Amino acid sequence: MATKGITDIFYDILEHVKALDPVNTRKWFDDLVVTQFAGGHLDIGCPDEATAQYMEDNCSRNFTKAAQSVTGHLVSVSFCVAGGRASGQAVSTARGGVKLHPDYTFENFVVGPCNRLAQASCVAVSRSPGDTYNPLFLYGSSGLGKTHLQHAICHGARKMSPDISIKFLSCEEFINDFISAIEKGDLPEFQSRYRTADILVIDDIQFLREKEHSQEEFFHTFNALYNNRKQIILTADCPPSDLANLEDRLISRFKWGLVAKLDAPSYETRVAIVGKKARLRGLEISDEVAEYIAGKVKANIRELEGAITIVYAMAKASGEPITLELAKIAMGDQIEASEKDITITAIINAVTDYFDVRLTDLQSKKRSQSITLPRQYCMYLARNLTRHSLEEIGGHLGGRDHTTVLHACTKITDLKEKDTHTQGQLEELTEAITRA
Repeated sequence: MATKGITDIFYDILEHVKALDPVNTRKWFDDLVVTQFAGGHLDIGCPDEATAQYMEDNCSRNFTKAAQSVTGHLVSVSFCVAGGRASGQAVSTARGGVKLHPDYTFENFVVGPCNRLAQASCVAVSRSPGDTYNPLFLYGSSGLGKTHLQHAICHGARKMSPDISIKFLSCEEFINDFISAIEKGDLPEFQSRYRTADILVIDDIQFLREKEHSQEEFFHTFNALYNNRKQIILTADCPPSDLANLEDRLISRFKWGLVAKLDAPSYETRVAIVGKKARLRGLEISDEVAEYIAGKVKANIRELEGAITIVYAMAKASGEPITLELAKIAMGDQIEASEKDITITAIINAVTDYFDVRLTDLQSKKRSQSITLPRQYCMYLARNLTRHSLEEIGGHLGGRDHTTVLHACTKITDLKEKDTHTQGQLEELTEAITRA
């Protein structure tokens, strides 16, 4: 097959992917190259390992679908680092098991009054891990940039020291790993993995609550790392002093370094974020469109990204440029949902009707899947469609605390990103709630 033919085919594949998957489409897709296309296999070269891992985790399915649609044949797809791997060799998980998002760098982080201290402290930590602000404790509501800054620190530290050892995981993963080590009798190996890391990043540390043995293990892990001047980075939805059911000795240690808060972005910061996120996807939007989106979406960065995706998807489907009129049409349903006075009671009624469950079951302590999932849907929808606090949402569902609600929101968000069935159910429920 001629080189020109491969180039044309790959261009068509990219265009198909952009239409199939606007959420994960990025400007740097145009920098991808074909390293091999033979025997029904397409090997795509990426600029670095983080990018290749991102593609493998988020885009493999749609690239395969697009390749088969364009060629009319069964085609398998894999991703590699261009020039750095044998052609056709599948990408492995990044060093130390860390999967870093290629977009989450300091260069792509928009700094404003809401996050200036947090961003500056993260930059300092990335340049000198273990010596500056140790531990670093970041807190704020969901969708304000904590995850972005965690990844940015790791990217920055890797640039300074390519062989640096990083452990990056959620608190839930730490707990599950600890339990597994106990069951297998591998506790010394577990302790060695965590206590010898150069940087330990734990997301949502509030989930250590009421986990006595896990708290004990983390206490000793913290001490070992701190005493060896290794960097500890923690995030939560609230400051250390507000963490419920955590040992005082842990809370005290969380305050040893720097505690930095991320607030909701101001209007000016939101405009800058919309512009930055759009450019990452290769979109050129006017100032009036960016200002319109920023004026209508006020809660957090995640919702701004969702709005950009909606506008992008409509522009791609219609073949029209992104104008203010198109943005207004694309965001009509989202604006209606955000401006309408939606109550938690309305959300609960919609969910109970949809899943054919009783309110008393949702408010009970029952933990069967048939009850737990609808309960978590209620929490997720209430968090996204109302302005009620986590505590208020939990109060409507059996008096559950804010960490339970946050865990449910995180779980449903993950399911939505991975499972089209879940995404479809949430869209149907959202439409039913907003149209009621």
